[in-house]
Amino acid sequence: MIVVSKLNKPKYIKQIIHNDTRGSLIEVLLKKKIKFDFNKCITVISKKNVIRGLHFQKKFAQQKIIFVLKGMINDFVVDIRKNTKKFGKVYKFKLTPGEALIIPKDFAHGYSSLAKENIVIYFLSEDWHPNQESGIIWNDKFLKINWGIKKPIISKKDKLLKTFLEI
Repeated sequence: MIVVSKLNKPKYIKQIIHNDTRGSLIEVLLKKKIKFDFNKCITVISKKNVIRGLHFQKKFAQQKIIFVLKGMINDFVVDIRKNTKKFGKVYKFKLTPGEALIIPKDFAHGYSSLAKENIVIYFLSEDWHPNQESGIIWNDKFLKINWGIKKPIISKKDKLLKTFLEI
């Protein structure tokens, strides 16, 4: 059993997909495999070339499970725990439908959308607090993340985020 609150780095999960002539059924969260109490569940739909992140909350740090329902994403998680040896470490995952990623507290998270339509489900341990939201600019020179996109689509808010060294 994976106990989300005890993780100290991101954890990849391959879910079970049942396919037949009608389509498919995906078991999103299995209580027997994952111990996680979530407070909020949201769905995000993104076009191709969209970059979302790198986001985190300062005071109300969130544990997250990111589940890809449709499409393909490059997912990036950055360790922002200042008093650890892995401070600044970037983890990269390529996720497709039926794959999920568990992200512990105190990690920044973002992803790039690689398919024409991408649907991602977030399970969050804490509510969203806009006044506590922060992030790292997508093209940070210290982190050197290769998002896998030539012409990224980025929100106005994400273009104004600070650098890794500034946070």
